[in-house]
Amino acid sequence: MGRYLTAAVLSATIVMGGAAFAQHAGHGPAHGLGATATPYVGQDKRGVASLSDGDVAALLDGKGMGFARPAELNGYPGPMHILELAKELDLSTTQRAEIEVLFQQMKTRARAAGEAYVAAEMALDAAFKTRNADTQSVAQLTRDADQKRAEMRLSHLDAHIEARRILTETQRQRYATLRGYGTK
Repeated sequence: MGRYLTAAVLSATIVMGGAAFAQHAGHGPAHGLGATATPYVGQDKRGVASLSDGDVAALLDGKGMGFARPAELNGYPGPMHILELAKELDLSTTQRAEIEVLFQQMKTRARAAGEAYVAAEMALDAAFKTRNADTQSVAQLTRDADQKRAEMRLSHLDAHIEARRILTETQRQRYATLRGYGTK
């Protein structure tokens, strides 16, 4: 029995070792013969390590970046897309005015939250750049950044909730069809 257990443990070790190696393939010298390329090459030049320049620009501009996807795909239309489809949705003058105001409020709130989120990510990044990172400060900086990201997301989700209230059921169904979603 001891021989079978040893063989099983050895087999499991080989399989697990292979899986661990596969997980880290492409992360340093273990990948290939002396290769040092990693998926992070060039990212050390970013203004914010965790965000691409495009992400930073989108956040500062208050763009949705998919933050409101749970709303959008479940019957809560987005104000920007409603305005794009205003004619097809046959918005009344009042509805259009309400959606325009809602969109501008969302953009204002999202831009402010986006700025705060980018600043929080920069602070987290700075803790590491200046070699001042420790568990306690990084935990707080991470919580701060995540809170700012949540505020950014909430600015978009709230706008979708309010936009749903402005449209009729028929308009919401038409919106879903025009956007290529099932109706909910």
